[in-house]
Amino acid sequence: MDTSEYAVLVAGIALIAFVLWYFFGAKEKIVAGLNISGIQEVKVTVKGGYTPDVIEVLAGHPVKLSFYRDETSSCSEELAIRDFGILRALPAFRETSIEFTPEKAGTFEFTCGMNMLRGKLIVKLG
Repeated sequence: MDTSEYAVLVAGIALIAFVLWYFFGAKEKIVAGLNISGIQEVKVTVKGGYTPDVIEVLAGHPVKLSFYRDETSSCSEELAIRDFGILRALPAFRETSIEFTPEKAGTFEFTCGMNMLRGKLIVKLG
């Protein structure tokens, strides 16, 4: 093998490592606390993904997720939490709040309308 073949091999390995990290790396998790009104409130930024993308809440308590869409990508213009029957438009550069009360424990996915951006809602018994 000559130098250029080694360079291509190293670049290929680096690219594979990046892809694995991007799709399977550690996710940002937040545990929602109850505010004085008894609502679990979390602010989520939408920009090429969801930040945070893992949200932990308690079953039986109201949840308010406030999504701020900080981009104009067509992929992120809709939010779906299908297990709770939620499908909502997310206007660019505005905050959109979604309120619901999860009654059962489990892990539920939230996605963009195209299923490309993904997050998890972890509901625990409290």
